Amino acid sequence: MRSMARQLTALLSFLPPQLRPLLRAGPALAVLLASAAVAPPASAADGATVALGPNGTASAVCADTPLRLRFAADVTLGTEGRLTVRRAADGSAVDTVDLADPATYRRLIGGARSDFGEPHRWTYEPVVVTGRTATVLLHRTLEPGERYYVTVDPGFFRGHPGIASPHAWRFRTADGPRPGTRDLRVDARGGGDFCTVQGAVDSVPEGNRHEVRIDVAPGTYREIVYVGPDRPHVSIRGAGASRTVIGYPNNNLLNGDSAMAGVPPEQSYCPRRVLPEPDRFNCWRAAFGVDADDFRLRDVTVHNLTPEGGSQAEAFRGNGDRIVLDHVRVVSFQDSLRLQGRAYVTGSYVEGDVDFLWGTGGVYVRDSELRSLDIGYISQIRNAAGAPGAVLVDTRLTRADSVADGSVLLSRIDSRFPASQAVFLDTAMDTHVAPVGWGLTGFDCSTGQDLRFWEYGSTDLAGTPVDTGARLPCSRQLSAAEAREWRDPARLLAGWDPSPDTGHDHDRDD
Repeated sequence: MRSMARQLTALLSFLPPQLRPLLRAGPALAVLLASAAVAPPASAADGATVALGPNGTASAVCADTPLRLRFAADVTLGTEGRLTVRRAADGSAVDTVDLADPATYRRLIGGARSDFGEPHRWTYEPVVVTGRTATVLLHRTLEPGERYYVTVDPGFFRGHPGIASPHAWRFRTADGPRPGTRDLRVDARGGGDFCTVQGAVDSVPEGNRHEVRIDVAPGTYREIVYVGPDRPHVSIRGAGASRTVIGYPNNNLLNGDSAMAGVPPEQSYCPRRVLPEPDRFNCWRAAFGVDADDFRLRDVTVHNLTPEGGSQAEAFRGNGDRIVLDHVRVVSFQDSLRLQGRAYVTGSYVEGDVDFLWGTGGVYVRDSELRSLDIGYISQIRNAAGAPGAVLVDTRLTRADSVADGSVLLSRIDSRFPASQAVFLDTAMDTHVAPVGWGLTGFDCSTGQDLRFWEYGSTDLAGTPVDTGARLPCSRQLSAAEAREWRDPARLLAGWDPSPDTGHDHDRDD
C-alpha cells in the first residue's frame, strides 16, 4: 500500500493552490476532491451573460435535477458566498450551498445508516466547475410538483455579480412516478423519471419485495451511488458500457478510514460488516456501493475518478447476497472491484493496479478481462477457513503498455487470512504475470497449508501453455476433474447459479 504522505501529495497536486491548506489540515476536512482542479485559473467577466438550467416553468424537470450555469468565459469558484434554492410560494430556503461552511460539503446519500442505525453523511463536492460550466449538486432531492427560484451571492463565482432577483432563475419540478412503480428511467438530460441514478434508487420503497428495473440513458452521471440494505431486488441497466458512465472521485482520504478517524463510531461504522475490525469504515469510499441483496448491474461503466496514487478507491463495492455484474466496466486504480458476498461477474472488464479484485467471496468471474495498469496485484481474497473465495474462469489478464514483464501477481494475502482461495481456470495471461504467480505477506508456505491458490490450464494470450514450474510452492495446479468441478458456479456459490446458459437464477439444491 502506498504511504499516506504519497497519497496526500498526489491529491494535493490535483487541487487549486487556495484549497490545499484545507486538505493538509486533516482527512476529516478532505471535502476538496482531486477533481476540483478541473476549474482553470481564470475569472468570469463581471456582468457576463450566464445561461441557467433548468430555467423556466413551461416544462417541469426532475425533482433531483442538478443546477447548471454556463458562463461566457472560463470561471472559477469563489471561497465564500451562498447559492440558495427557495420555494417560490413563500421564499423559504429549501437548500443552501455555502462555500464558507464545512457542512456544505457533506450530505446524506441513499438513506445510509451506520452499524448503530444513525444517519451517515458523505463528504462530497457540491459545485463542480469545468471550463465555462458550473454544476451544482444539491444536498437533497426537491419536492415534486413545486416551483422554485435560485439566488446566488456576488463572488460565489469569481467576477460574477450574482443573481438576486427571484424572477431571474425559476423552474418547477415534475410530479414524478407513482409510488410503487417498478420500471423507472434515468436521463441526465431530463427525459426520464429522474436525472440521477441515486434519485431513482431512493424512490424504491424500503423493504422492497419485487424487482425494480431502472434504465439509465446514455450520459455521464457524476455522483456517488449507494443502495442500502433495505432496498433489495434492484436491477440497473445502462445503454451500454461505452455510453452510460457512472462515476465519482470517492476514496479512502475522502470517505474511508482516514476520513473517519475523528468521526464517532455511531455515525461512521459500516453496516453489514463481514470482517468487523478491518471493515469499520471502508464501506463509504466507493463510487458505487451496494449493501442490498439481489442486486443487478448491466451495460454500464462504473468509474472511480480518483487519480493514481490517491489512496484506496473502489469503483464498485458489493456487500450483499446474490449480486450480478453483467457486461460492466469497472475502472479505478487501487481496490477497483470489491465483492463481499455471493457475486457473479460475467462479460465484464476490470482495471487497476493494486488488489483490483478483492473482498471476502464467494465470487465467480467468467468471460471477463482484468487489466493491470501498473506493477502490483490482481486480487486479494480474504475468506475464512472453509469459506468460498474467488474463482475466475475463461478470463484474460492483460496489461497497459507500461507494465513490465513479471511485475504482477495473480493474488496475494497476509497472515490474517491463511485460508484464502483464489482459483484461475483456463486463463489467458500476458507475460506481466510473474513466474512465481502468488505472494504471501507475514507468513510463508510452511504455515500456509490451508491456502487455496489454485490454477488450471493457464496459457499466454496466443494460447500456448504457460510454464508454471516456478509457481509458489504452496500453490497448486488442479487436475482436469477438479477444474471441471470448480467451473460450476453453484459449487462455489452454495447452490446459486445465475448463469444465463443454465436458466437458473436462484439457489438450487442439486
